[in-house]
Amino acid sequence: MLKRICDITIATTALITLSPVYAVVAYKVRKNLGSPVLFRQTRAGIHGEPFTIYKFRTMKDTTDSEGNVLPDEDRLTEFGKQLRATSLDELPQLWNVIKGDMSIVGPRPQLMEYLPYYNEEQFRRHLARPGVTGYAQVNGRNGISWEKRFKLDVWYVDNQSMLLDIKILLKTVKQVVTRAGISAEGEATMSRFTGNLIENEAKE
Repeated sequence: MLKRICDITIATTALITLSPVYAVVAYKVRKNLGSPVLFRQTRAGIHGEPFTIYKFRTMKDTTDSEGNVLPDEDRLTEFGKQLRATSLDELPQLWNVIKGDMSIVGPRPQLMEYLPYYNEEQFRRHLARPGVTGYAQVNGRNGISWEKRFKLDVWYVDNQSMLLDIKILLKTVKQVVTRAGISAEGEATMSRFTGNLIENEAKE
C-alpha cells in the first residue's frame, strides 16, 4: 500500500511538473514522425495480465512492398534514437503508473508473446507490478542478455523494499545522464526473446 501511494504521488507530481516537456516532445514527435504521437502496445503486467503501455513514438511505420513492417533498425530515426537515449520516450508511462498498470520501479513489462517462452523461475518476475525503471535497467539495461535480465528481475521480486527502490531511482538518473545500455550490441534496440519454448514443450 505504501509503495502504491508513493507511485501515485511521484507520477502525479512528475506529470504536472513535466507538462511543458510533454508538450515539447509531443510537438517534436508530430513534426518528425507524424501522427499518432503516442505508441500503444499490449504488454504483460502483474501475474502476466495484459495492459496497454504508452510511449512517445520513436519509429516510423515504414513497410515493404508487401505491407510488412520493416525491422527496427530501418524504422528508428536519429530523432527516435535521441528520445530513447534520454528516456523521454518513456514519459507517458507515468499515466500507466497512475492507472495502476505499472509501478515507478519494477521489472520492465515485456511482450505478451513472450509468456510461453519463460521457464517457471523466469515467470516469477510477474509477481511484482512492472516498472518504468527496474533493477535490470540499472544493471545493464538492453546491454545484457535476456537470461541475466530475468535473473535480476526475479532477484528484485524476492528482495524488493522502499530502500532498494530509492537506490534504483538514483542509479536510473545516473544511467540516463550517461546514456548507458541503450541497445544490445549489433541491435537497434534489443533482440527478441525466444528462450525456453522447447524446454517448456518437453515438460508437457
